[in-house]
Amino acid sequence: MLVLVAYASRHGATRGIAERIGSDLNASGLATEVEDVRNIRRVSDYDAFVIGGAAYMSHWLKDATRFVKKHRAGLSTSPVWLFSSGPLGTDMVDTEGRDILEATRPKEFDELDTLVHPRGERIFFGAWDPEAPAIGFGERVVRMMPASKAAMPTGDFRDWDAIDEWAGDIARLLHTRAAH
Repeated sequence: MLVLVAYASRHGATRGIAERIGSDLNASGLATEVEDVRNIRRVSDYDAFVIGGAAYMSHWLKDATRFVKKHRAGLSTSPVWLFSSGPLGTDMVDTEGRDILEATRPKEFDELDTLVHPRGERIFFGAWDPEAPAIGFGERVVRMMPASKAAMPTGDFRDWDAIDEWAGDIARLLHTRAAH
């Protein structure tokens, strides 16, 4: 069984999550390739997929969404899992009492659920380095606003234990599937 862990990342935090998932799947005995979605031309060589993208302002990166839509025929007949990274900080509940991970679920996931019927999805906390070069108009505008610097927590908030646990769940499901 060959698993593709595909990702769309702006500053590298999502790529790091994808690499960790790929490493965990490899360690469990699954052949795994980790690749940027922009470099993938076809999906027919793979038996299962874990696809991740960074989320900004409740939207998954367009490259990740385009990838799933373009390859929906091949993905819809295989086991697929989706993940997103993006919320920052350590608070699990926002000021309105909502679970932050649930509240930051990318809007695109509803449509993608109907296209490829993923076996699961997860939202992971991301990382923010205010010294990294801004990418895109939205980031440049946000960085020019003095209040945004104070409002956005700086640091790496990725929960490696949660990522490892999710990858372990995927590996167990794929091993069970392969055994049947």
